[in-house]
Amino acid sequence: MMLKLDKVNRGPHLSTLVASSITREIAQGRLKPGDQLPTEQALAQTFGVSRNVVREAIARLRSEGRIWSQQGRGAFVADVPNSTVLTIDHDALHPAEAFRNLFEIRGILEVQIAALAAERRTETDLQAMREALATMAAAPYGSVTWLKTDLEFHRTVAAATQNTYMAPFLMFASERVRDSILASGNQRRSDDLASITLGEHQQILDAIEAGDPVAAHKAMHLHLAGAAQRVGLPPASDASQSVPGDDDPALQKTSRDIQK
Repeated sequence: MMLKLDKVNRGPHLSTLVASSITREIAQGRLKPGDQLPTEQALAQTFGVSRNVVREAIARLRSEGRIWSQQGRGAFVADVPNSTVLTIDHDALHPAEAFRNLFEIRGILEVQIAALAAERRTETDLQAMREALATMAAAPYGSVTWLKTDLEFHRTVAAATQNTYMAPFLMFASERVRDSILASGNQRRSDDLASITLGEHQQILDAIEAGDPVAAHKAMHLHLAGAAQRVGLPPASDASQSVPGDDDPALQKTSRDIQK
């Protein structure tokens, strides 16, 4: 079994890179159904990472249905890969167009999520959003901690929709966006950008707290447009990306259609 595994670049996304490399070996047929993966120690040495990183990568591949593990025997390539699991190869996010497409998917989800959250949020939801925003404000702008707590804020907004599917779908896209930002180093850092970004999050929170779905929709749209520019994506020219007004029938029907 001739595998083409190389050391991975250093960074907070190491387990993602390791999982992607093993996934390519499976996709290209160098690892076949039933094949046993090298030991954790061997993989750690090959990739130049710790065994903990390898364990995280293996756990991710197992959750995606690509491999299965047996105590005392090791990890094996699944006989029938689980085609129902949605995955995105980390390397596929490097081209600007692929990254923009994923960011666009996130935007489509989140503006509607914000509107629903404004209608359905509880005091517990609002408190979770406040705590996430406070933690983000205390972290250095653009740092791993900042990006992690930024993601947590958006997760709390999704949870406030009271729709159990919203947060998993959103987090799948958002985590890949975060991984790509960390890998590219495109996140510029300055006190001005920190203030602007925190202000955008505060406007989202204020609109949700006020129970105003239209304002929440607008605030989230404006935040995501600003976030795209801050990571180097050009402004969207598609008219469908325009911010809707109070008379937008699609926005007014969001929760009513879902409740039917």
